[in-house]
Amino acid sequence: MSFKNITVAELLPLLEAGKVKLVDVRTDAEVVQGFIKGASKLPLHLLPMRLQELDAAFPTVFYCQMGGRSAQAAAFAANQGMADVYNLQGGITAWAQSGGEIAA
Repeated sequence: MSFKNITVAELLPLLEAGKVKLVDVRTDAEVVQGFIKGASKLPLHLLPMRLQELDAAFPTVFYCQMGGRSAQAAAFAANQGMADVYNLQGGITAWAQSGGEIAA
C-alpha cells in the first residue's frame, strides 16, 4: 500500500466538506507555535504505538513542518493497512504561505 501527496489547494475542499482527518505529527514544541485548526496531534515518534487510535477506513492527511516527517507517517500508516492516506506537501509551511489559518 502507498500514500498520495496532496497540495494545500487539494486539501481545502476536503477539509471544508469534512471528508478527511488531519493529523499533525510534529513535536509538542512545534505545535505550540501554531497548528492547522481541527488537526489531531500525534507526534511521529508515538505513531507506531497509537496508530490504532486513527480510523483506518477514513481518509487521513498527515502534516508536519515541511512534509518530510509526515511522508514517513503516511508511508507507515499505509504499510499498516490504512486505505486513504495522504501527505500534505510542504507541510504547515505551505499551508501558511497559501494563506491558511494557523490556530494557536
